[in-house]
Amino acid sequence: MKKKTDLAQCVRESLVQYLADLGDARPANLYDMVIDFVERPILEVVMARAQGNQSLAAQMLGMTRNTLRKKLLAHKMLDQ
Repeated sequence: MKKKTDLAQCVRESLVQYLADLGDARPANLYDMVIDFVERPILEVVMARAQGNQSLAAQMLGMTRNTLRKKLLAHKMLDQ
């Protein structure tokens, strides 16, 4: 089993590389961009693990089913 810090290190290295690739340009809305890119894969993996069961997925994520539905809709992962 991998260490918990592996994910944090991966994110850290990716951000360092992203900023290096920008050169002198200044990023805008970096926090929102990172959260958006990380949140979708989390939702995809957990929804697959829960076999599409939103109640179970919400429990796994530690949020209410309504919050999960809002996030799924925001990422266009549900039909309205």
